[in-house]
Amino acid sequence: MKTVVVVGGGITGLSTMFYLQKAVKARSLSVRLILIEGNEELGGKIRTVHDGPFKIEAGADSIVARKQNIQPFLKELNLEDQVVYNATGKSFIHTDGMLKGIPEDALFGIPMSLESLAKSDLVSAQGKVDALKDFYTKNETFTKNDSIGLFLESFLGKELVQKQISPVLSGVYSGKLNELTIAKTLPEMLDYKNEYGSIIRGLSENKQKYKSKGNKKFLSFKNGLSTLVERIEESLDMVEILKGVSVDEIGRNDEAYIITLANGETLETDFIVLSTPHTIAQKLLGDRELDEDFDGLINSSMISVYLGFDIPDSMLPKDGTGFITGDNSDLICNACTWTSRKWEHTSENSQLLVRLFYKSSSPDYERLQSLAKQELISVALHDIMNSLSISGNPITSEVTKWHENMPNYHIKHPQIVQSLEAKISENYPNVLLAGCSYNGVGIPDCIADGEKKAQEICLKL
Repeated sequence: MKTVVVVGGGITGLSTMFYLQKAVKARSLSVRLILIEGNEELGGKIRTVHDGPFKIEAGADSIVARKQNIQPFLKELNLEDQVVYNATGKSFIHTDGMLKGIPEDALFGIPMSLESLAKSDLVSAQGKVDALKDFYTKNETFTKNDSIGLFLESFLGKELVQKQISPVLSGVYSGKLNELTIAKTLPEMLDYKNEYGSIIRGLSENKQKYKSKGNKKFLSFKNGLSTLVERIEESLDMVEILKGVSVDEIGRNDEAYIITLANGETLETDFIVLSTPHTIAQKLLGDRELDEDFDGLINSSMISVYLGFDIPDSMLPKDGTGFITGDNSDLICNACTWTSRKWEHTSENSQLLVRLFYKSSSPDYERLQSLAKQELISVALHDIMNSLSISGNPITSEVTKWHENMPNYHIKHPQIVQSLEAKISENYPNVLLAGCSYNGVGIPDCIADGEKKAQEICLKL
């Protein structure tokens, strides 16, 4: 009997096991499946906290609805009746002491039409004229391995990118645009430029692709994102799930890999999927030949602060769902989601629930990282007062620190991952790296990566 061990019970590890079990059952294979998670609960960066009338997502807060693998996956899990979609509304950028609306007809701040460009309050008349070169300038040099920031600036102009696109896109991908690749952010923008001669024209022609479910771009579940984790765990009836025990070491003999657990137990296995942050995978493999590549992968950090108030969320600006902080702002936070407005299921009585983000890209982050929970709440309350003119003590709060745990897909990331996977394939046959450290940060990307790793293993069973 073959054995497959997945180390790491986040969404990638869970998805890997889901698809492995599905294949094993379909082919009536004799395979032992083991999932190991160091924490007492599965889910990784997915964790829903229930606090009185509020549902708080301490990690990821939603799933991109347009990704093609999501609906089939939810159907297999029989979760379709539990799905809820975000309420649509205006997003703002806080700049020059006020909230300025991001044009609704835009993708990550990139105009999807000439009208969207013309109506923007964030860009000057000259900045709008500069952006028109997108329609008459050809792409002769950029490939998907180049910088998304330089690519967008070359055709849409610096002002539009810096004032409207960069605050949005940098926030989503946790890094500076000039250090992020086209391939790992928005590869379709290069396709549109090459096919239509214009990024804006390409977006306009493909607008329906980005308007799934009546322009509801994100989804969650009635009882929170942890519903997904719980349903996958329930489905893994052939899998031995070990929680609250970490892996100390990975060794090998002539026939198998030997996994040593923190409790002293050992497991023999034919296949290993390391679905952990890359720093943990590096430690477990303990191979100097891999260290240069592992060290080239970069993580960012983030602090999340939720505040729930006993006041109605109707006090928020009409039709708004949140803001991002621009360069010319006196706020310390990088962004603020008006959670109770964006996700109606998170607040039973429509009481105000907001989430503020403080990222390591901010010059204040090092100081913030050292602060205690109550001190961070005070910082967040100050930002809420300065941005929304709302004062008062919260009736609930949740502070989560994701330190050095947010993958940053810098310009050399694809080459490093390719090199790392090649070396591991040669020196550690049947050991696979999986998860957001390497192949995509969103939940759909992690699920797709888990399915891919399961398929690779199934070819050898």
